[in-house]
Amino acid sequence: MSYTITVETVTPRLLAAVNRRVRPGSVGAAFSSVQDEVWAFLRDNPGLRTDGHNVFYYNHTGANSEGMDVHFGVEVTRRFAPSGNVACIETPGGRAATLVHRGAYTGLDAAHAALRDWFRASGERMGAWSLEIYGDWYEDVSQLETTIVYALA
Repeated sequence: MSYTITVETVTPRLLAAVNRRVRPGSVGAAFSSVQDEVWAFLRDNPGLRTDGHNVFYYNHTGANSEGMDVHFGVEVTRRFAPSGNVACIETPGGRAATLVHRGAYTGLDAAHAALRDWFRASGERMGAWSLEIYGDWYEDVSQLETTIVYALA
């Protein structure tokens, strides 16, 4: 798949999120139960979510072979007090390299590889965080859109 990568200024996003330390390659196995926890919290707190999307916020600072901190979240409309494992966090903003992956989530590895290749070719340096912003759900996987954002250092 061919990707168009743009550099843009992204704004922070407010999330209801649960943080987990996740080993490389284990995000797919880790997110489901954690996202269920976030969605249960949102169902118990009407008005926090309107049409926000699922967002995975990866903190690259301190990442190693044992993993990295990943905040599995959902966009919310306002700040709130923590409840259990669910906390209100704000993603960073700033200059970032961005692409939109269209299609099945199994293709996300290729999209991340395209961004890493872009960093190598452009001479830009990768920053301390990245995001995956999941668009609306469709049964037809060809309709799925996931925006991937990598901070520029």
